[in-house]
Amino acid sequence: MNAAVRAVTRMGIYVGAKVFLIYEGYEGLVEGGDNIKQANWLSVSNIIQLGGTVIGSARCKAFTTRAGRLRAARNLVEHGITNLCVIGGDGSLTGADIFRSEWAGLLEELVRDGQISEEVAKKNCRLNIVGLVGSIDNDFCGTDMTIGTDSALHRIMEVIDAITTTAQSHQRTFVLEVMGRHCGYLALVSGLASGADWLFIPESPPEDGWEDLMCERLGETRSRGSRLNIIIIAEGAIDRSGKPISSNYVKDLVVQRLGFDTRVTVLGHVQRGGTPSAFDRVLSSKMGMEAVMALLEATPDTPACVVSLSGNQSVRLPLMECVQVTKDVQKAMDEKRFEEAIQLRGRGSAGYIIPALGTRRDVLFPSLSPQSPFSMAILNVGAPAAGMNAAVRSAVRIGICQGHTIYVVSDGFEGLAKGQVREVGWHDVAGWLGRGGSMLGTKRTLPKTCMEKIVENVRKFNIQGLLVIGGFEAYEGVLQLVEARGQYEELCIVMCVIPATISNNVPGTDFSLGSDTAVNAAMESCDRIKQSASGTKRRVFIVETMGGYCGYLSTVTGIAVGADAAYVYEDPFTIHDLKANVEHLTDKMKTDIQRGLVLRNEKCHEHYTTEFLYNLYSSEGKGIFDCRINVLGHLQQGGAPTPFDRNYGTKLGVKAVLWIEVAKVSSVPFSGRVFANSGDTACVIGLRKKAVAFSPVTELKKVTDFEHRLPQEQWWLNLRLMLKMLANYQISLTEYISGQMEHVTRRTLSIEKGF
Repeated sequence: MNAAVRAVTRMGIYVGAKVFLIYEGYEGLVEGGDNIKQANWLSVSNIIQLGGTVIGSARCKAFTTRAGRLRAARNLVEHGITNLCVIGGDGSLTGADIFRSEWAGLLEELVRDGQISEEVAKKNCRLNIVGLVGSIDNDFCGTDMTIGTDSALHRIMEVIDAITTTAQSHQRTFVLEVMGRHCGYLALVSGLASGADWLFIPESPPEDGWEDLMCERLGETRSRGSRLNIIIIAEGAIDRSGKPISSNYVKDLVVQRLGFDTRVTVLGHVQRGGTPSAFDRVLSSKMGMEAVMALLEATPDTPACVVSLSGNQSVRLPLMECVQVTKDVQKAMDEKRFEEAIQLRGRGSAGYIIPALGTRRDVLFPSLSPQSPFSMAILNVGAPAAGMNAAVRSAVRIGICQGHTIYVVSDGFEGLAKGQVREVGWHDVAGWLGRGGSMLGTKRTLPKTCMEKIVENVRKFNIQGLLVIGGFEAYEGVLQLVEARGQYEELCIVMCVIPATISNNVPGTDFSLGSDTAVNAAMESCDRIKQSASGTKRRVFIVETMGGYCGYLSTVTGIAVGADAAYVYEDPFTIHDLKANVEHLTDKMKTDIQRGLVLRNEKCHEHYTTEFLYNLYSSEGKGIFDCRINVLGHLQQGGAPTPFDRNYGTKLGVKAVLWIEVAKVSSVPFSGRVFANSGDTACVIGLRKKAVAFSPVTELKKVTDFEHRLPQEQWWLNLRLMLKMLANYQISLTEYISGQMEHVTRRTLSIEKGF
């Protein structure tokens, strides 16, 4: 929420508005006085990394009454406030819309009571409302993600990872209760991200007899050699008759039926605490800026809107239409219409429960006809990236569920050339979800250096499908294999690339596996760097990030930490720009905020190196501020994957295998042998705007800068404007691209919740 408060405040000031912070929510709005304070640029400095909300939040009974809203209107009129940005859940947003609809009547009453004049009422005749959804449950229909959800998932996964260590040591079963009275999103995604054995969510109650099925499942897991079981339960979990399923009931069931040593952990409000994740900081900043633009562009005919996330874009939706659909979900659940509730949540909300549990294919994808078994090889290529192991695990397990023969290859294309190929079973990938790096091993070797041997082993192991998980080398390597099909018939097989690199520089996707984890690692380092500067007057830190020529890591980290500048290759800069940045920081040092942070992508400029920037800033700032250098290096590749990368990797692994199945069937001629030689049988899978898409590598070749290992167009460059505006660089508003106003339809709600 603090990142949103910061963005709304600064963007409001940027466009020339007076901005007021209302403390303690609607209670502060009703009480007035010191609860309503005008803000300046520095009022929201150094809050982006703080959890909770610095302006406070409180439930207010008075605001639910007309008398309370009358007092609130009086306080707004007193300060000349005619635009309100409300950050909260559907209850808070509904209250705001009621307030707006009553506004004219409230002013009339104030005039009649002599509290304000006719002239004042006329001047404040219209109240504009915009909403930002703050809810860790991700229970608001119309947006992919609500503010706070990703951070809550980080807290949950930290606890689960810690508990897993204990559970494995003692051969225990853990029942974890997470928040979600009416929405099972946190339970669902944490279940996917932890590889839970069983899951309970309100929208999808278990079938009758679930006790027997669950105990059978837990027993099978132990018999396969697993030393732990994890059961995740949302606090609002119910059975088909609407009876609550408690964590203690589940625990007693496991103890009585199986005799397993079982513990219950109720996470409670720890899920709301801690430092916000990078995703939440960027999301909130993006939404906050869009909220101000929505208010700026509002007309008397514009309905109250809520700013939502659709894919990687901000959109505006009619507030009350979204609220109504959200209420319809609860109504459907109350009336035990659970399938409809899931559809209203969005197609991504429950479609991936089953892969985590390993259920039969006909249950998971009943619309697809059964496919004949085939053999598929999986390998990692390029530098290690968090999420690789999650993708391998889900691909292996869904492949086994389908009856296919699954091989894994050690050390990328080089390992394939050397015959480092082995068949794997279900248990071989147990425990991989939370592991960083690459359990298979990965190298940058490209096929062209060992093509003959690769072909020989493809023939030897009868590989009919190839799943390559990696960075730019994975994409380039598959492209080389495709181009060699004319020479080697053995390479006429189906191939798929899952992009996995911290650089996020693979064409065909907006997000690569590992980039979210890397951004969070860089952000946490920068937070500590800023903290170290808190006791030091007038200091500027020059921080170098990885990413090759791609500036994604620097840009997104810069937004997440409130950097003063971020230098990247894609946004060319000159010595004049550097001079302007130094002068900007010099002016900043004259304020109460006497520290600065400048990020530099490692290959942003041939001559303006990190050392050069350090010397330049040190020289030009002499007597005003001093400088320090930090090169983050390979720490950005390490660590446990974030919930986003675990979830994303799991989904892409499943989708990739199913796509290979379908592509393989269409590539089997009358001879019965796979012969895939068309361009659309070798693709990159990725999230593009709103949906997962498969892009042929031969088509992507046309839009790739191979010299700099970059896509020719990159969506995130639009974020650079946000970074500069929130750092107070004067940029024309004409460069800002406003989000589109849309209506809420089933299509709007058909989103991939979790991406």
